[in-house]
Amino acid sequence: MTETSGLVLNGLSKRFSGDASTVLDNISLSIAEGEFVCLLGASGCGKTTLLNLIAGLDEPTSGTISANGRTSLIFQEPALFPWLTAGKNIELALKAAGVERAQRKEKAQELLRLVHLDKSYDQRPHELSGGMKQRVAIARALAQESKILLLDEPFAALDAITRDFLHEEISRVWKERGLTIVFVTHNVREAVRLGQRVLLLSSRPGRVIREWNIDIAQPRNIDDPQVAVLASEITAELRQEIRRHAR
Repeated sequence: MTETSGLVLNGLSKRFSGDASTVLDNISLSIAEGEFVCLLGASGCGKTTLLNLIAGLDEPTSGTISANGRTSLIFQEPALFPWLTAGKNIELALKAAGVERAQRKEKAQELLRLVHLDKSYDQRPHELSGGMKQRVAIARALAQESKILLLDEPFAALDAITRDFLHEEISRVWKERGLTIVFVTHNVREAVRLGQRVLLLSSRPGRVIREWNIDIAQPRNIDDPQVAVLASEITAELRQEIRRHAR
């Protein structure tokens, strides 16, 4: 791995025990430190499996993964402990990261301020909106001093206005923290709105079959004409891949 690489996958393949088919096939990919990469592909193409492998939740059948720093995985569901406040959910992650007890509350409050939830320390998850819960989940991931964030369709269940707000938030946190982000989505415009690079995976077995470098200046709006044009091009490629798989 070079000095500027955040994440390197080399010949990564995955086949589950008892399943004759290959889920991921020979994926080699280098993601620069501080890069924001979005992954697209049809349902079942292995996007979530790929994130699980990078996060260390599963082992590849073959190939290697090199990560420059700790990784954290954020799911569509925030998975906060309902009996703990937002602040205490973050403090639990800080405890796991080895932060001294006396420093945890201050650090949790600092992370909540980072995601614009500085007044939510004492609120329990049922008192928070869906978007607020996801921001707590992001703060909790950052509590682990993660340099690489893996996001698995984190905004899919949210309404359009909340999703747009969180696009701005994740972009801001990414820039402020210099994070490396791998973001899985089914929403092509979301991918173009957020990513510096968009990768398209083939249907099973999953391979990287196309990539786009996004040269549209930030900040971007999901309704910007340039975003719409590129999203249309990528959508056409995605549909073609789905049709190929269906034949």
